[in-house]
Amino acid sequence: MSNVIVFDLFGVIALTQTPAARQRLERLAGISGAPFWDAYWACRPDYDAGQESPAYWATVAGRLGATFADVPALIEADLESWTEVDEEMVELVVELADQGRTLGLLSNIIADLVPRFEARHDAWLSRFDALTYSCHIGVAKPDPRAYEICAERLGVTPADVIFFDDAERNVLAAREAGMTAEVFTGPAQVRELLAS
Repeated sequence: MSNVIVFDLFGVIALTQTPAARQRLERLAGISGAPFWDAYWACRPDYDAGQESPAYWATVAGRLGATFADVPALIEADLESWTEVDEEMVELVVELADQGRTLGLLSNIIADLVPRFEARHDAWLSRFDALTYSCHIGVAKPDPRAYEICAERLGVTPADVIFFDDAERNVLAAREAGMTAEVFTGPAQVRELLAS
């Protein structure tokens, strides 16, 4: 198995939004349930690819036919909702780095979140050989260019990489780009695959 391992961030190492965080966003938006979240996610690809936060929330509001009373509070609540991590996965990252593995991160992430996330989690993020963020490269997964750029930054070809992501569409796209890729289920899965 390859010594070059690339992880997605959210849903793999970082935790997804908690129910409480989602409820806070709904309260701030004044809109709840499927209509809000459909708009939130439908507008996300441009945000992940570098769109500024106020423009993103204006697009979400436009899609909903709504006006948000406090956009800065929405931005803050959204950023905060994406900052927690799975400590067991953090331990695995450190363990793999200590083994001398080449580690990469390929994440769809918004520009305003990067400095906050890095400030909070620098100790283990610094163990990666390359951090590839969608907002910095102008494309987001599952665009094939995202995988190619990630491999380039690691100094390898896509064929040299094993990639873990919690979204099947991103895994399928990684395979199309030439990577070995698996839908992430947990640390035990990663250890088992890397030991085989």
